[in-house]
Amino acid sequence: MKVGVCGFPKSKSAIFTNLDLVEVQATFYKPVRRSTAERWRRDAPADFEFTLKAWQLITHEPKSPTYRKAKLELSGDRYGLFRPTEEVFEAWTVTDGIRKALNARIVVFQTPASFKETGSNISNMYDFFHSIDRNEIIMVWEPRGDWTRNTIMRICEELELIHCVDPFAAQPESGTGFGYFRLHGSPPGKRMYRYTYTDTDLQFLYEHCRGYSQVYVLFNNITMFDDALRFKRLSDAGS
Repeated sequence: MKVGVCGFPKSKSAIFTNLDLVEVQATFYKPVRRSTAERWRRDAPADFEFTLKAWQLITHEPKSPTYRKAKLELSGDRYGLFRPTEEVFEAWTVTDGIRKALNARIVVFQTPASFKETGSNISNMYDFFHSIDRNEIIMVWEPRGDWTRNTIMRICEELELIHCVDPFAAQPESGTGFGYFRLHGSPPGKRMYRYTYTDTDLQFLYEHCRGYSQVYVLFNNITMFDDALRFKRLSDAGS
């Protein structure tokens, strides 16, 4: 088990010292400078791992509020939805350049709720993932829209994707023995992002993760750093 957080809720030195990995969030909104990514890699221990989210120009349309948050003034139908456009493929080139600077092997593609199970969206996914140079990268897909379990399973199998879920909300449909979990603080009926995981929650999570040959556990709630530390102590004690 590798335990980490989404973004940098504490100082980088605290995260590098106490956890196994960090999922870089900034790359979703706007690419960080390559020199910045290289500095993070140099400052981190050799065995510390980075993963990163793909730039939203690949997955989200310009009408998404995340574009406004990033102060991106784009319009038209040439961005997002994995469209086979020059702009989308250039966004992947930029993402992959940062990945190389971080020496990361995992890229997360998070699709919005508006990205639903339609023929055009599925066709775009196949065109995109068949067109890019995979370079033995582990591609992780976190769908937020309405998709049937069978379709997710088929796409993940045929495109060699890892289905990312919050294990308190769903079970992954990619049966590879490799798990990538993003925990948003949302056990059913709880307070979502503001939720702090209980010891019982973390024990459940630990038992669930033991079924995987390799699993990445990324906390993404308001107390993510402290919860990650608690879960890492639990997983280290059980290994």
